[in-house]
Amino acid sequence: MSNQNDPLFQPCHLGQLALPNRVLMSPLTRSRSSQPGDVPNDMNARYYQQRASAGLIISEATQVSPQGKGYAFTPGIHSPEQVEGWKKITGAVHMAGGRIHMQLWHVGRISHPDLQPNGEQPVAPSAIRPEGAKTFISADSGMVDIPEPRALETGEMADIVEQYRQGALNAKQAGFDGVEVHAANGYLLDQFIRSGSNQRTDEYGGSVENRLRLPLMVIEAVIDVWGKDKVGVRVSPTGSFNAMNDDNPVETFGAFARHLNDLGIAYIEVVEDSFQGNHANGRPEEVIDAIRAGFKGTYIANGAYTADEARKRINEGRCDLVSFGRPFIANPDLPERFRQNAPLNEWDDSTFYGGDEHGYTDYPTLQELEKSA
Repeated sequence: MSNQNDPLFQPCHLGQLALPNRVLMSPLTRSRSSQPGDVPNDMNARYYQQRASAGLIISEATQVSPQGKGYAFTPGIHSPEQVEGWKKITGAVHMAGGRIHMQLWHVGRISHPDLQPNGEQPVAPSAIRPEGAKTFISADSGMVDIPEPRALETGEMADIVEQYRQGALNAKQAGFDGVEVHAANGYLLDQFIRSGSNQRTDEYGGSVENRLRLPLMVIEAVIDVWGKDKVGVRVSPTGSFNAMNDDNPVETFGAFARHLNDLGIAYIEVVEDSFQGNHANGRPEEVIDAIRAGFKGTYIANGAYTADEARKRINEGRCDLVSFGRPFIANPDLPERFRQNAPLNEWDDSTFYGGDEHGYTDYPTLQELEKSA
């Protein structure tokens, strides 16, 4: 297949951002920020710069506030030091000709008092402990169980929105090209959206419209900062990670898609499958259909894609772009490998979370392999 005919290498626009290809780097938690303070560092900048040939990089999930933290060593976007650290990364990516969005994150119940300000309980829509969910609180802790969270008071919702608004402002100051609101994978906004984790009886729970209320308030606040064409949202309609489920994902996420379409955001990124678990076998086509019917903007597919499946799904109109996770960890030049149909480096999942350059910035490119051959 010539590059002219390869759907992965057809340029496109995401809002006003011109993308040279449709091979996106998905958000990937790597737990390598500097301590104290969860500050992005020079090593992180090298890692992102190495992957700047992606059509778009979506950053690792980034805490919008101290309350939003759920794992040790993950970066934040709520202190001046963090903003300065992220400036190194956006500068490095832009110097290499790349584009990068920040993923804005509040973990909600997926945290631990040892990670929370003043040892407080993690917060959630409802005081429901996520069975089997775990986190890590230090380099030596190993994985620890998540306790029962505290249900947010109705009057606290404005503060949650403000945390995201400030995170969006800080991301702009840090030099990003746009932002993605993390409403997936069992974290706070996903906890509000899905019926299994939201059993509130006020205006933020019960009906689909009520469960969508806080996520939509957050997204509107982020749009106020960035403009709708520089905002995306990530969802995982059938993901089971972090003890998540929804009684009717077709109805829930079809409605969410229609609201996001009305807001006019640039894209929706859908985790269609997950190595961390999924309630659907294969790709949840009925849910995908509902989202595609409701949302007319750019649809980014995610979840254990190969290059060939990505090409096929784009050609069939099932998605517009595809984001890749683990292949991008091990292959900094992933688009070029796809272009040449070259073999891929294998990833080492023992180095995914925490550590140093090993398994982070030391995966070789094709060019480096050729030089050493």
